Amino acid sequence: MLELTWSFFAVAGPAVVFAGMSKGGFGGGAGFVASLILALLVAPGLALGIMLPLLMLMDLATMRAYWRKWNSGAALLLILGALPGLALGGWLYRVASPDLFKLLIGVIALAFVAWQGARKYGLVRPAARPMPAWGGAIAGAFAGFTSFVSHAGGPPVAIYLLSRRLPKTEFQATTVLVFWIINIVKFPPYLYLGLFTAETAKANLLLAPFALLGVWLGVVAHRRVPERLFFAITYVLLTLTGTKLIWDALS
Repeated sequence: MLELTWSFFAVAGPAVVFAGMSKGGFGGGAGFVASLILALLVAPGLALGIMLPLLMLMDLATMRAYWRKWNSGAALLLILGALPGLALGGWLYRVASPDLFKLLIGVIALAFVAWQGARKYGLVRPAARPMPAWGGAIAGAFAGFTSFVSHAGGPPVAIYLLSRRLPKTEFQATTVLVFWIINIVKFPPYLYLGLFTAETAKANLLLAPFALLGVWLGVVAHRRVPERLFFAITYVLLTLTGTKLIWDALS
């Protein structure tokens, strides 16, 4: 049951702003932190249902800046590869308990932090050669699955695109396009699974200004806030919320 109380919006509002900032100014890879924070307040399915329309709104707000600047071949491969991953995520949601989803979301959050740390310290480097088509399809499948269960499909997509050594703008534009399409594809199964309710629709309407504010702040912060500081805060939030979700699931 979703209760739209002042305490809910006191937590959800800043979380959505933070997700919008990630989308608008820092690549969007850590935008799923809002889903984790919401999953501490409501059932994981409701948290996912609240965030998807807001993420789609953020996608629209950022698409204009990157229109037709993407790599069409890489984007198509990742999107097609994502379809079986999305189907697997939908099947798992039907058969899994909420506690299993909390556990999965928490594990994905900690894995994201670990992956970023490995990249930072050189433990993981881009492939010396571009990944083959089958590697892109596998990356897409992982992205589809993790996106469905936690809105966290960024790392698999980044691994593939980094191997292609795309220019910065082309990399970002391709990422924006891929998740714009993935989020659109996720909408019907989310609807079928009952993740959207009258309450989530009300929450979306009330949180939409926070989403747009976050995207705008992200564009501004991109020029003024050190990326290192933003992601340091992100990783702390992901570690704390991911650990709490895992603890709740196991206890």
